[in-house]
Amino acid sequence: SREKVTMDSTDLHQDLNATIFNTSCDVYIYQETAKILFPIFYTIVFLVGISGNILVLYVTLQKQQKFNSTTLYLTNLAISDTLFALALPGRITYYIREFDWPFGDLMCRFSTVIFYTNTYTGIAFMTCISVDRYFAMVHPHRLIKFRKVEVVKVICGLVWLLVFFQTAPLLFRNLLGSNQGKKTCMEYFNFEGSPFLPYLLLLACTISFCMPLGVILGCYSKINLKLSKTAKQNPMTSRSGRNRRANNIILVILLTFVLCFSPYHVNLMQFMVRKILYQPSCEELKAFKMSLQVTVSMMNINCCLDPIIYFFAIKTYKQRVISLFKGYLSMSTLSSKTVSDNSSSNS
Repeated sequence: SREKVTMDSTDLHQDLNATIFNTSCDVYIYQETAKILFPIFYTIVFLVGISGNILVLYVTLQKQQKFNSTTLYLTNLAISDTLFALALPGRITYYIREFDWPFGDLMCRFSTVIFYTNTYTGIAFMTCISVDRYFAMVHPHRLIKFRKVEVVKVICGLVWLLVFFQTAPLLFRNLLGSNQGKKTCMEYFNFEGSPFLPYLLLLACTISFCMPLGVILGCYSKINLKLSKTAKQNPMTSRSGRNRRANNIILVILLTFVLCFSPYHVNLMQFMVRKILYQPSCEELKAFKMSLQVTVSMMNINCCLDPIIYFFAIKTYKQRVISLFKGYLSMSTLSSKTVSDNSSSNS
């Protein structure tokens, strides 16, 4: 028992030293630059994300169209992105105030949960779409039960529940930090304190990022093999729009996944490995903080790119968007012509 007490006191001493080290190292560098760049960036993300995803929901839900498996997954993806975009004004304010959160601890918790929920529901639904396309192209008859609307609704519900249960514990802990009299929110350094954190984050990244990436890559390669095999047997079939569309959907998902999610998770994993091996220096902490800001920004672009997936995935959506804009342009032309005619007759 004496050995156990000694080990516990050693762990506590190490944690205390790490905490003192981190508080003495000011990682919030380039605040003046961040004050300008991040608000501009997140304002663009907010405007593009909110307009793109609301357009998806409007076009999808305006008519009583028959939902299929892909449409259901993409609609849930659009809902997730819209909720995330609505929370962005808080982050914009945070960066304008130079890493100072004015909305209190509760709003910080909600903002953090929305951020991580969007990230991992997005990853989950992209994976579901890839698997759905794989079933449709490689096993169109054998695994059709997994593509039924009733089953897909259950899968979507489970995705929301599982991700929420993963992120809900954040609602029950203080996520506000302090830096030079300012309240910081949703910063990695506010999560530190447990010696098990690097191991937990590595496990979380493996389950929530590495495994879905492997599934998406597997689906893409299997579909490509199937299409190349079909092309050799029947060249006309390989040129069909349905086959090209199925391939394009997963290609866009893969590119979005690699562009948006890979930099953040790779950056986080390499730093956690270093944390396990040794205590990073102050310069390394500053570099990690800066790289984290950039990679999180890249990850947030996914809410702008998801409507592009919809554009490739749903043939009728593309047609409806084009007809919607044509209708809007014709109405605006007609109204301007009417105003011009009225002004001419008055003169």
